[in-house]
Amino acid sequence: MPRLFLSTLLLLTFGFAVNAAADTEYLVVSGGPAVRQFEDLRRPGEQHDRWWGNFIRTARVRMQEIHNTAPAGTRITWLVYRDGYVRRGAADHESLTANVESVPKAYPYIHLVWFRTTDELINYINHGTSGRSNLKISGFEYFGHSNKFSFMFDYSSDTYATSTAWLHEHDLRKISRWAFSGKAYCQSWGCHTAESFSQAWKRATGTKMVGARGKTDYSDMHLRDWHVGLSSGATWVR
Repeated sequence: MPRLFLSTLLLLTFGFAVNAAADTEYLVVSGGPAVRQFEDLRRPGEQHDRWWGNFIRTARVRMQEIHNTAPAGTRITWLVYRDGYVRRGAADHESLTANVESVPKAYPYIHLVWFRTTDELINYINHGTSGRSNLKISGFEYFGHSNKFSFMFDYSSDTYATSTAWLHEHDLRKISRWAFSGKAYCQSWGCHTAESFSQAWKRATGTKMVGARGKTDYSDMHLRDWHVGLSSGATWVR
């Protein structure tokens, strides 16, 4: 086989492999935990957010799964609501932000981005670090508190049983549907998402969002390999 032809064939083969590799970004979002003093005000059977790492460990395990199964070239970005971990860390006398930052040090394929406001989160979804023309979102997953209308990033963190930082379904119109790839996979691991928010997400972004009808369960996750469960009577809606 002539050398020129062989070189051309190798270049074409290599070029095809590069082009076939994914060039997308997978976003995983973690909301913040409740402050312990607010959880202590609840009756024992209603205290469901006592461990600070509920939305951290589950996200980390999920990102490991994504890394092992996503097409080569997929960038994994982890967006974490910072103020929730600052407040809980101050109450627990522990640097929880340092604990969070230890995750990408142990798993270098994870790109950590802190956010403090809903606008910061939306801006990252729409633009990433260098625009969305060449780096579309191939996946979006949320770990945190939610109700049927909102992701609640700081539920019972700044104010008892209330949120002051959220992504409401009315905010979704600010998200560009062109930021997402045509087959993007989206899922919320929070409570009640499928009861309204998922439909609003589909209208705004053009992508379906798997969500729960009813409550999700972050208790005893070590017995489920750190996967989020469902409370009695709840179902996943796909």
